[in-house]
Amino acid sequence: MNPVTPAEIPLSLDQLRGLHLPGGAAGALQGEVVAAAALGFLAALLVGLVRYGRGRARVGIRRAALAELARSRNLDPEARLVAQARLLRRLGRTLGGETEARATGADWAARLDALFRTDFFTRGAGRVLADGLYRRQDPDLDALDTELGRLIGRLRA
Repeated sequence: MNPVTPAEIPLSLDQLRGLHLPGGAAGALQGEVVAAAALGFLAALLVGLVRYGRGRARVGIRRAALAELARSRNLDPEARLVAQARLLRRLGRTLGGETEARATGADWAARLDALFRTDFFTRGAGRVLADGLYRRQDPDLDALDTELGRLIGRLRA
């Protein structure tokens, strides 16, 4: 008969020791997890603040553009067209950059269409603002003004 060794004796639940991580790793691990969670929260907060700031600035741009459009309604017809064209140039420069605002003719009309997500400037009455300021014409200024107001109002600036 073989003698029974302690390893062969089944242990009872009372004799099992608790699980633990070696050498104080639990404290460091908890600190890293807390730091990672805090950094993640701060990054999300920063992204939220940037998006909020951009949204507020764009609302300000839209509001200023609509106010300037409203002021142009009191001008004589030629000055009104020029004021609206200048407004579009400034919007193009502000939202698309300096190179965007340097475009002319059909290229400028296409860029305006891309900015406002429409075809008003290439195929519609807005062509007069893109390339027709120096031609003799008689556009419907009220309809043009109304459409510009609608486009600027829905601008995701």
